[in-house]
Amino acid sequence: MPVWRKAPPYAMTEMIAAEPALAERLARRLPSLPAAAALASAIRDAAASGRPVVTTGCGTSEHAAMAVAAFLDDALRAAGIPDPRVASVQAFELSRRPLAAGVVLAISHEGGTWATNEALRLSRAAGAVTGLLTVSSRSPGAALADLVETTDEQDQSWCHTVGYLSPLLAGAVLSAATRGEPIDPIGVRALLEAADHAPSAEESAAVLAGCSRLLLVGSGVDYVTSRELALKIEEGARIPATAHPLETIRHGHLAAADDRTGLVLVLTDGEARGATLVERALSVLRSAALLGMPAAAILAADLGDDVPIDLTPAGRASAPLTSHLPRLVAAALAAAIPAQLLAERLARARGVNPDTLGRENPRQAGASEV
Repeated sequence: MPVWRKAPPYAMTEMIAAEPALAERLARRLPSLPAAAALASAIRDAAASGRPVVTTGCGTSEHAAMAVAAFLDDALRAAGIPDPRVASVQAFELSRRPLAAGVVLAISHEGGTWATNEALRLSRAAGAVTGLLTVSSRSPGAALADLVETTDEQDQSWCHTVGYLSPLLAGAVLSAATRGEPIDPIGVRALLEAADHAPSAEESAAVLAGCSRLLLVGSGVDYVTSRELALKIEEGARIPATAHPLETIRHGHLAAADDRTGLVLVLTDGEARGATLVERALSVLRSAALLGMPAAAILAADLGDDVPIDLTPAGRASAPLTSHLPRLVAAALAAAIPAQLLAERLARARGVNPDTLGRENPRQAGASEV
């Protein structure tokens, strides 16, 4: 159990504040690790020969795995491999059908997640090369992987933030190595520092904290951010929250929404799909307005003017831009802190400690044990 704190700053608060400097440290250290170079080489070789590359994990680590798969797919295409077989598969599902060739790259912050370790163990036995992104090489998962890339700095809250950003950085380093391009540590830190704007999160949290449930919406890598935000809100602020792909929410889900249902749109357009994507996003916000739903947004800095202010009455946060990273990587990194701040400020507004996932409640503790 994390150290109990009756009021903020919580451990989650401190972890978010530490992330820009942590990101710079990781961006400096990880490229020099032998495991990072070996993983990048194994991924490149597998993709070039038509063998699959699968990322996997559970919970927050699954969401990081989804983002890392997108990073690697983008990098491999940029490196001249036109149709790489890169996918993300939830760890339990992968353990049921382990990979018999190619590369399995697992993400597990502490390396002790049963389903992720089963996916590693069974895929390794079946013939895949296995890699793990984790905090320590001494974890149970590390013994099951051929290649272990360690981030070394452990999240102090159970509502993981560092546990999400660290594998994103490790994945960014892998994708940079796959492209054959260096990653700029100062640029990474500056991006995250620019994204750290608590007043925006506080404005949205003050409105959304009164909702009975929240819907999170995004497309592409923004859907990954939406899923992670939904998890952070449920485990940290204890508000029911569901993430939907941008187009999916239009197909029936709004029938259950009303003026007590909040909506958060994540729109960074990391895949650069342009006007069509923006218009589809605007249509969801217009639907929310007609239903009286309080809507907020996390918007890329260059898209804010495309979204009328009256469509986000619950406020908006900015995901900054940078020329030092591919847009897809920058979008995922830049949206991480605004999403985490929103979840943490929602916890504050509701008077709950996000660090414990509610396990000071005996029923919640018992439910997690079984």
